[in-house]
Amino acid sequence: MQVFRGLHHASLGGGAAVTVGNLDGVHRGHQAMLALLNNEAAHRGLVSTVLTFEPHPRDFFAARAGSPENAPARIATLRDKLGELARCGIQRVVVLRFDERFASQSPQAFIDDVLLRGLNARYVLVGDDFRFGSRRTGDYALLDAAGEAAGFDVARMLSYEVHGLRVSSSAVREALAAGDMALAASLLGRPYSISGHVVHGAKLGRELGAARPGAGDGFRTLNLRFPHPRPAASGIFVVQVHGLGPQPLDGVASLGVRPTLGKAGRVLLETHCFDWPQDLGAEGAYGRLVRVELLHKLHEERRYDSLAELAAGIARDALDARSFLAGHAAERRQTTRDRI
Repeated sequence: MQVFRGLHHASLGGGAAVTVGNLDGVHRGHQAMLALLNNEAAHRGLVSTVLTFEPHPRDFFAARAGSPENAPARIATLRDKLGELARCGIQRVVVLRFDERFASQSPQAFIDDVLLRGLNARYVLVGDDFRFGSRRTGDYALLDAAGEAAGFDVARMLSYEVHGLRVSSSAVREALAAGDMALAASLLGRPYSISGHVVHGAKLGRELGAARPGAGDGFRTLNLRFPHPRPAASGIFVVQVHGLGPQPLDGVASLGVRPTLGKAGRVLLETHCFDWPQDLGAEGAYGRLVRVELLHKLHEERRYDSLAELAAGIARDALDARSFLAGHAAERRQTTRDRI
């Protein structure tokens, strides 16, 4: 999959079948649209192309209004969005910076400068609530009329539903905020996960080992940065880590700002794996690209009054996580037997 930051050279290589959107989470509704886009691109001899934005347009407008807290919580990092788009078979992604200049663009300028000259769009697929241009004055009818005049086809896809629930990024955010990881997985079509390179942390796990007798070398953690200040999910989770060996590693993780450590800092996903691969050694995970699946929420972040209390809290969370994973594994085995 080709990825372009900006429109430079994005139109090289022939005409494009294009869809436009933020695609936060790349949920099942997005996946259905992307499958249709790929199919149309293949039949028309076009390149399947996604035009998306960073920052999220609502991030921009909230910041411009002086109310950044009104921006939507972020489901996925740009890395994870691009990874899911690649898994969906998209051939080209163009990431545009959403700024004042872009926000003030007229609908016709968006069609002429972005879709036609920038992307060489010959087919455009949008959702049923698609709006574009300054003050969101462009709609499907305007785009369809422009396509007829300029010689590109326009199509619209209706909402996608699962068990009567409209699948949307907002619905995914609500499920994650409520800690309903099963519903989130149903809407996404996969367990919710966060990926990234393992970075150095504060080495607090070693201190926690000293604070809790019998904890061995402490609670060794994998630290991943979440680059947005408001993740859609937060709290303590049962997780599985992919990327450190042939099999996923069970663990417990904290996603948030670590309130016990005093002043809140950047958002981190800190994962304690129960069975550390011996071949990695103490430092072997740093720099590795891993993916952490958040399977079940145990509770919200808690503030502890001391490192000893924090260590005891992590130990309790680890026991609860092991109990959940044991039941999860038994349920999977029963499901397999039922299918046989």
